[in-house]
Amino acid sequence: MADLPDAEPLQRPLTARAVLLGERIDTAGLERRDALATAPLAFRVGDDGMAVVFRYGVVVLIGLDPLAEDEVLRSIAPRVIAPFGPREEETARLAPAQGAEERIDAEGLVRIADRSSDRLLVVAFALAKSAVLAHHERQVAEVLDSIEPWARDLAQRGRRHGGRRAVIRLIGQALLVEHRVSTRVAVGEKPDLLWDRPDLERLYARLETEYELDERAEILNRKLGLIGQTARLMTDLIDTERSLHLEAAIVILIVAEIGLTLFQMARGWAH
Repeated sequence: MADLPDAEPLQRPLTARAVLLGERIDTAGLERRDALATAPLAFRVGDDGMAVVFRYGVVVLIGLDPLAEDEVLRSIAPRVIAPFGPREEETARLAPAQGAEERIDAEGLVRIADRSSDRLLVVAFALAKSAVLAHHERQVAEVLDSIEPWARDLAQRGRRHGGRRAVIRLIGQALLVEHRVSTRVAVGEKPDLLWDRPDLERLYARLETEYELDERAEILNRKLGLIGQTARLMTDLIDTERSLHLEAAIVILIVAEIGLTLFQMARGWAH
């Protein structure tokens, strides 16, 4: 892992910004000879900036001005698969640790010992995961909001809300969110570089705590379980309704056939 040119001291505060662009980013062909890392892909931008591209759709920009950020995002945009409309963002301010241990202070500044690429990658990992979690939290909240009227009508009126097609769309939306969230990014997994740099584990643990990555992932998983359970319940109710409708149709046909038979018998007796 190569370091940025002024890797040792952090002379001035830096801004790190994670931007969730879409479902995935195709990084094939983006590899560069001066890359700082390959998984995720990290490379220098300008004299002292850095960009980190995660395959699960996030780009983290560190130490760049708005113009340079826009240039990097424009260059990556054609490689974004299923881009999102509203982009989820997560921002952090990095400042020198000033001889103290690395920490996140009361003002929210992430104080780091130096600006080595490994250390900045650890920050990028935490910001990227937080941005993805924020996106998933919004998606899950939208699905739960759409489920609420259905559950309320079922509880109060004993029947489901909306027509069968609307319920099927709701089931599809619920299952799609459940699939995306569960397969997108393993929030609980630590960056691979910590195997080579165990001295950075404390910094990552503090970032993990600051952004509540584990707690948010656990809450998200519980909500996903509720969504999956509700989707299965909806499916069972639709199947039950279809069975009842089929049974009712069979009964009507039997009654009609009996009535027709009785009518024909009555006509025969009349003659």
